[in-house]
Amino acid sequence: MLNYIWLGLVLLAVVIGGANDRLKEVSDGAFDAAKTAVMAIALPLIGITALWLGVMRLAEKSGMIQSLARWLRPALRRLFPDVPENHPAMGSMLMNIAANMIGLTNAATPLGLRAMTDLERLNARPGTATNAMCTFLAINTSSVQLLPTTAISIMAAAGSAKPTAIVATALLATLCSTAAGIFFVKTLARFRAFRLPPLPAGAGPAQGEAAAAVSDEPPAEAPAKASRWLAPAMILLLGLFGWLFARAVTHPAGGTAGGGLFLRMMDAVSLLAIPFFLALFPLYAALRGVRVYEEFVEGAKEGFQVAVRIIPFLVAMLVAVGMFRGAGGVDLMTKGLKPALEWVQFPPELVPMALTRPLSGSATIGLFADLVNTHGPDSLIARMGGTLLGSTETTLYVVAVYFGAVAVKRARHAVAAGLLADLAGIIASVIICRLVFG
Repeated sequence: MLNYIWLGLVLLAVVIGGANDRLKEVSDGAFDAAKTAVMAIALPLIGITALWLGVMRLAEKSGMIQSLARWLRPALRRLFPDVPENHPAMGSMLMNIAANMIGLTNAATPLGLRAMTDLERLNARPGTATNAMCTFLAINTSSVQLLPTTAISIMAAAGSAKPTAIVATALLATLCSTAAGIFFVKTLARFRAFRLPPLPAGAGPAQGEAAAAVSDEPPAEAPAKASRWLAPAMILLLGLFGWLFARAVTHPAGGTAGGGLFLRMMDAVSLLAIPFFLALFPLYAALRGVRVYEEFVEGAKEGFQVAVRIIPFLVAMLVAVGMFRGAGGVDLMTKGLKPALEWVQFPPELVPMALTRPLSGSATIGLFADLVNTHGPDSLIARMGGTLLGSTETTLYVVAVYFGAVAVKRARHAVAAGLLADLAGIIASVIICRLVFG
């Protein structure tokens, strides 16, 4: 499916650009996107990915990830029946989903790359996305959002009297998009066009046919016996962050200062989550006898390799998107869809955001900021836009980054499920905001 999307974007960009005398913009869009893919995304991602992969290695070596996966085994088994119960991928996916829910995008992407790498070790068909990969991507692109921080910040900066009003609507809309994503990814997997191809000659067992899959890494060593100081140290750490959490809730800052208790609690979680994990994992690993510095460095080495692997995939997708935007393709689609959307009472002002969201996060944020400035931060249109921004994802970008990290070229039904989940989130955003805000 990615082949058709990529080729369609490129060809449409040239045709539309030629018809609109915007071929220069098409060329500039291609070169600017290629530069952005490497300089603004891939290179900064190296350091962030190295940091989180180092931390994740400590969590894995200490046995924390395995314990986390065991606790949540019933729910994960239903979503990912092809992944062995005690496999590290279970914990990696859980950490990514949790980071997405509380808006930790800088942590979510590296954790998602690690999860995809773990899933690739179970893949008996290199280059083809497995059912587990497609399911993980669908959940990732439609993740439940507890705090849409970007939308709240833009509305607060524009002088909104209550920028946090969209928290509940974004939560409800993402619940709809996540349910839709899971439904579509499980349903589409049964279609003949998306079925897994036969195994190549000499390949290992297919998913679901064996309890363990081929891995190029030796099994992780069992962590050493815990130090007698482990329990007291964990209690002290939890007590410290409990105190910091209480202080953040009672003395909030920024756009959440006037919000309710739930909003202040979610803001405190977002503020403290990264420092908490950066302290918890190394301390826990050290008290389990792990050589924390050496293991962190070993894990961080993977960050550079992962970031380099995604560059070709990222360049390819962003160049196609940049060309299409430069040609005026989004504007043309907006004009073409406007009459039909007015008929179903979908606000035409939201069409550019809805069409751009799967393609570019930064462009969508720019469109939302313009929407807020034009209609006012407390208008129904602005609240619909903020809910839409918080309940959808840049699906094509996520596909390029996550599948590029493991050299998956055949995405199967992952793209279709992600885009359908986005559509569900967009429709839910409009309906829920009409019901809540009138």
